[in-house]
Amino acid sequence: MRNTKVEEKEKYLPKAILDEVSKVIVGKKDVMELILMGMIAGSHILIEDYPGLAKTLMAKSFAKAFNLDFKRIQFTSDMLPSDITGSYILNRVTSQFEFRKGPIFANIILADEINRAPPRTQSALLEAMQERQVTVERQTFFLEKPFIVLATQNPIEYEGTYPLPEAELDRFIMKISIGYPTIDEEVEILRRRVDRKKDDVDVNPVASKEDLIYLQSLAEEVYVSDDIKRYIAAIVQYTRKSPEVEVGASVRGSLAILKLARAKALIEGRKFVLPDDVKYVAIPALRHRLILKPEFWLKGIKNDEIILRILNELPVPKV
Repeated sequence: MRNTKVEEKEKYLPKAILDEVSKVIVGKKDVMELILMGMIAGSHILIEDYPGLAKTLMAKSFAKAFNLDFKRIQFTSDMLPSDITGSYILNRVTSQFEFRKGPIFANIILADEINRAPPRTQSALLEAMQERQVTVERQTFFLEKPFIVLATQNPIEYEGTYPLPEAELDRFIMKISIGYPTIDEEVEILRRRVDRKKDDVDVNPVASKEDLIYLQSLAEEVYVSDDIKRYIAAIVQYTRKSPEVEVGASVRGSLAILKLARAKALIEGRKFVLPDDVKYVAIPALRHRLILKPEFWLKGIKNDEIILRILNELPVPKV
């Protein structure tokens, strides 16, 4: 039999994290849950939304709640790879070159306005995201676990930006947006600001780095039936057959749904994946992996609409 305290911890940790972050972020429980799912899946998250919607605050709050090392990198058009990875500096005392670590050496990285960086700099970030390592002067430095990148980009500013290549987009397990608050939520934001009498917000650590690694290992134990695996594969296969799509989702899309569905089940306190878990994560996991044919893109058809149609048309397995 499993230890009762261990089972209680499994159920307590996700709820404790979400409750603590909710003290700072008003509403947006679905967005916070998706971010936590991405962290439990041990993968990177792309947030595309307008300025001023608490993207930085949300990333910092999750880092504080887990007591993780957090770094924010503001991407600019003149940024060099060494601004991210670090570089060798001459120590005048010892007359030796010493490696000075860049901001990429942290547990949670907020890559702010990632599409402002030139391709060469993005490629340095890509190595860190995919390989969990950086290479400087032929020397490889491994990044400490957990390592998660939360990248943001502004959907309304195209001047001076470099669209992310498909290979880099594919490394993000999901693409999400936060959206504007409702009027009641905005009033609550104002009320909380008046009550605390300062701009800074306080987030208490309710878990640890080891707890996040523990949740990641638990997600690997969540059971996925053969019918669910076939359902995931069918969804991704249909994105490649859709008449509006030039290039469908790759196998990384299938793996993204699998990992996120497991994390969703874990947050819900289950040790098995349901079809509803798959349907919940399919759109954020696939929306950035489809390339539409030009004629359909010009008509304003959205990737979300295509994925939703596939989910509605495909038979759902009985579990």
